Order: sequence, then C-alpha cells, then structure tokens
Amino acid sequence: MKLLITEKPSVAMEFAKALKLKNNRKDGYIESDGWIITWCVGHLVTMSYPEVYDEKLKFWRLDTLPFIPTDWKYEIIPNVQKQFNIVQKLLQREDVEEIYNAGDSGREGEYIQRLVYMMAKPNPKAQIKRVWIDSQTEEEINRGIREAKSQSEYDSLADSAFLRAKEDYLIGINFSRLLTIIYGRRVASKIKEDKVSISVGRVMTCVLGMIVAREREIRNFIKTKYYKIIGEFENDNNSFKAEWKVNEKSAFFESPKIYNESGFKTEKDAKEFVRNLEGKKAIVTELKKSKQKENAPLLFNLAEIQNECTKKFKIKPDETLDIIQNLYEKKLVTYPRTDARVLSTAVAKEISKNLNGLVKGYKDSEVQELLKKMVTEKYSTNLTKTKYVNDSKITDHYAIIPTGQGFENYDKLPELQKKIYNVIVKRFIAIFYPPAEFNKVNVTINVENETFIASGKVCIKQGYLEVLKNQAKKVNNEQNGNKESNEETENNLDAFKNLKKGQELLVKNYELKEAETSPPSRYNSGSLILAMENAGKLIEDEELREQIKGVGIGTSATRGEIIKKLEKIKYIDINTKTQIVTPTKKGEAIYDVINYSMPDMLNAKLTASWEKGLDMVSKKEIKPEEFMTKLVNYINSKFNKLVVKI
Repeated sequence: MKLLITEKPSVAMEFAKALKLKNNRKDGYIESDGWIITWCVGHLVTMSYPEVYDEKLKFWRLDTLPFIPTDWKYEIIPNVQKQFNIVQKLLQREDVEEIYNAGDSGREGEYIQRLVYMMAKPNPKAQIKRVWIDSQTEEEINRGIREAKSQSEYDSLADSAFLRAKEDYLIGINFSRLLTIIYGRRVASKIKEDKVSISVGRVMTCVLGMIVAREREIRNFIKTKYYKIIGEFENDNNSFKAEWKVNEKSAFFESPKIYNESGFKTEKDAKEFVRNLEGKKAIVTELKKSKQKENAPLLFNLAEIQNECTKKFKIKPDETLDIIQNLYEKKLVTYPRTDARVLSTAVAKEISKNLNGLVKGYKDSEVQELLKKMVTEKYSTNLTKTKYVNDSKITDHYAIIPTGQGFENYDKLPELQKKIYNVIVKRFIAIFYPPAEFNKVNVTINVENETFIASGKVCIKQGYLEVLKNQAKKVNNEQNGNKESNEETENNLDAFKNLKKGQELLVKNYELKEAETSPPSRYNSGSLILAMENAGKLIEDEELREQIKGVGIGTSATRGEIIKKLEKIKYIDINTKTQIVTPTKKGEAIYDVINYSMPDMLNAKLTASWEKGLDMVSKKEIKPEEFMTKLVNYINSKFNKLVVKI
C-alpha cells in the first residue's frame, strides 16, 4: 500500500481525483486501489509550554529565566487528537510500503508534517517520499507524485523549519516574560490599565518598530514652505511652462535664500528675483528628443499581490492570502506563498498551455479580446531570454500565475475572488505584450544664466499598458512630473516640435508657485508587507525592490499573520476603509520599553539576518547547531545586560 498525507481534507480530495481513486471515504481517510490518502487539519502537533517542563515555569519569575530547553517537548493539540490518532495508525500499518509527504510545498508545510512523523513513529520499513508541486492541477499532482524525491533530500528545509519555531518560542517566551517583570507595571501606569503583558516577537517587534518610527516621523515633521518660479515661454504661438532650477551658473547657487535648490524660502526674495528677470532674453541652450521603451512589470509574488489588493480592494494582506490560497486549491492559480516574481525556464517552455487554457476556459470578454490580439498581432510567447524568466531568482516556487485550468470552479467564486483572479490574469498576459513606447523631450532655457527646465512625455504605443489600464492611467498622470493629464502633455510636446537649439523664446510671464515639504506617508497594510519584504525599506520602484530582495523580515507565508497579530493584541490599529496602519498608545508604550532595553530588536537588519541564517540552514550553508549556538548566545548576552539594569 501507498500512504499519502496532505495538509487538509480538501487537498486530499484533489489528490484522490488526480489519482482516479474510487470515492471510498472512511473515517478520516480514503482507501482505494492500493492507495490510502489521509490528511492533517493544519497543525496536529505543537511545542509544549514551559510549565510542561517544570510546574514552576508556569509563574513568570526572574529566577527561572532564561528558559532554554535542551530536550524539546511536543504534544498533540487536544481538539485534533482524533485525526492525529487516525494518521498515526495509518503511518504504522505494516502493509504500508511507501509514505508520500504531500504537505504544503513550503517551510511551514514541511514543519507540520515532520512534527506528525516525529510523534507518530511511522513503519520503519516504509520509504518516505516528498511530493513538491506548484499547482493543484491533475497534471501537476501526478507529476509531483511521479517525481517525488526521498524525504531526506528536504531534511535541511525541515531543520530550518524547526529552528524557526524554536527561535520564535525562545525569543517570545524569554523576552516577553523578562520585560513584563521589569517594565510591566510602568507601562500599565502609563496607559492607565491595571495590568500589562509585554509581548515580544522576533518579527512582530521589528514590525511594531517600523510602524511607530514612521508615525513619530510624521508627528514630528515640520512643514517647510518655499516658492518655485515657473516661467511660461512661447514658440510659434505655442506656449509651455518650465521650472527654474538652481545650478552652478545661477547667482543663487548655494545661497542661504534657497530651499533645496528648488525655490526661495521667502515670497519677498522670489518676487524680487522675478522682477530682475523681466525683459531678459530667453534662449534654448539644450534640446533632447528621445524615444523610451517600458516593459510590463514583473509577475506577482505574494507580497506584491497583497499590496495590490490592499490598494485596489482595501483588504488586509491575510485576507488576500486566504483568497489566493482558495484560488490555488480550486486549481485556478499556482502556489501563492512565493517570494519569486519570475518563472523558471522549464515553466516558460510550457507556458502556451496556460495561455491556451485561458483562451478555452476563461469567459471574461476583456481578457478574451486581449488574448485574441496576442494571436492576431503574433506576439511572441518565447519568454526564455526575457527578464520574466530567471532560475537564479527562484528558491521554492516561481511567481503566481493562472494555470489555465479550474474553470469548473470559477462560477461559484465570490465576486471579490473573481476580481483578484482577474488581476493575476492581466498581470500574466501583460508580459507577452510589447513594451509601451514614449516620445520624450527635455528642454533647457537660459535667462541671464538662470536655468529653466521643461519636459514632456507622451505615449505613442500603448503596448502592455493596453492590458494594465490602471498602470496606463498612472503613467499618463505622471508624465510631466506634475500630474498633468495625457492631453496636456501632448499639447506640451506640440509646443516643443519646432524648437531649435540657440532659438530665442518669447517670455509670456513668470509666476510664483507656493509649495511645501510633505511628511512621509503612513503605511497601509499592503505597503507594510512590501516594507517587511525589503527589510523595512518602502521602495516604490519595483526593479530596485527586486534587486535587494532576499533581505526581508518574516516570510511570504507569515507576514500577513504578523500584522494580524499586532492588531489583535492592540499594538496597532488598521482603518477598515483605508487600511492605514497606526500604532496605539499601548503599542507606543511597548516600543519605548523595547527601544530603551533592547533596541536591536526593533532593527530590521537584525531580524533580516536571522531570516538569512534560517535560509542558510535550508541551503546547507551552515549547520543547524551553529545557528542554535548563536541564538542561545544572543539570548544569554541580552539577559546578562538587562538584569544588570534592574
């Protein structure tokens, strides 16, 4: 017999369908045609609380800390004891010759199953194999079973999973207890509560730090007013505006009267400057015309789609993950918990299957028109030499894309799930469309050694922007850097077309434009996910985000849950309409305590370095013992410093 174990019952049913097994369902498993398929229900096994080791540890006392077990204890979660017993009995059956670990294809999925095997003690004669799949289509499930490797090949992934759990346990229990003992009363008094427990977490505390630091930056921000000078110039009855910029030739270069090389600090100085320019000649000193191409953005990973859904639909990241997980289980999209934004070479070679599936099965009229245009215009589907295919940027799974299958499940989906599926489909289709093309003009005008700069940009070929219409709107609105509309930009370019270098222009007028500096934006729940992915740096440019990827805090699978937990324990508030994230008074009080006692816990670089260490264990670059030794040393050194402060 062959025994296959999935993470949940619904997934087990998909495996049974793919294997064409008869629906011979029993209590907690299916048995048919030489196969037994059973399932976990999420976690069946958990780490034991400290009081299981010693009853004294039930009480939070300084003399019992730090608590660092040498022999770790685990236990069955009481409300899933029945299913564990079923799985254990099946694992120990003597007629089972092969066991297939078909848990979720990621670190957490590996952890869930390994805990079960550790506690259940499977038949030692059985060979254990690991099924690793990228979607739940029948084809992919059968490939995963057919190509299943020995589970031992995933031992390093399991090592990193166990270490991650131990690290979170040790950091959380030890420092939550220590800081509560030392500072709990002080925090309670400050926020006028009777009692406060200070929750500390490896990732959670760092994220709280990001949110509080941003809020205080906004709160302490002092707006600075300044005055820009805008000149309106005319050429052949076409006028355009240009902005004054300070450079080395300017009489005001490095002058204390100027703010940030952009304008005058006082209205009086700005007006005097304009008066001095009146009647002076305006000469075109530089004229640059160019064509610019812009390719479609990279595909979605989980962080990017979570951010997109927060912006579009105002939903929290964990809600987005739940929806995409459902789309995955309905066979509509590939594996969601991925950090990659590219495809593998192997997948790229077979990508026509996904496209053909969309043509045949997805009845959205707009998407069908886009696919039809791909065929009539003969757009290439050979992605192998594009930026969308890069094996070196894939660890466990490639980007989230539609499978081209599962449409029998589509009609029953809630409307929001259909919309999110459509977002994924369009991002996927966009990569096959040609680049958007722009005409761009940059003009430099000299007025008595004072420089005015004008620019214009207009889209001449929409290319991929035809697919991503919201992206097109954004490009049009920002073409001149001053949020002018596309029509205004085109008029601007018309004014430039007869310009020549050395030409004198008519000065229509100069105007003062009052401006002021702006504080940084608050995080919303989606942009916070991106900031976590990039070790606290909220970087808008997606290419730059991609370059520094790999130094984030948390993982794609856990970031949404971290934000959810911070909200649950009332350290942060999330506005339900806008998804804007702000710290609570309690959250700020906790931040102050941690910032005073162990500020490095608020540092994204420290948390990212731990995540990097876990990744190195997974890749066999360091041994698990080395990671654990460093962790224990860190905890002990922190305790030695903090206890001295009492």
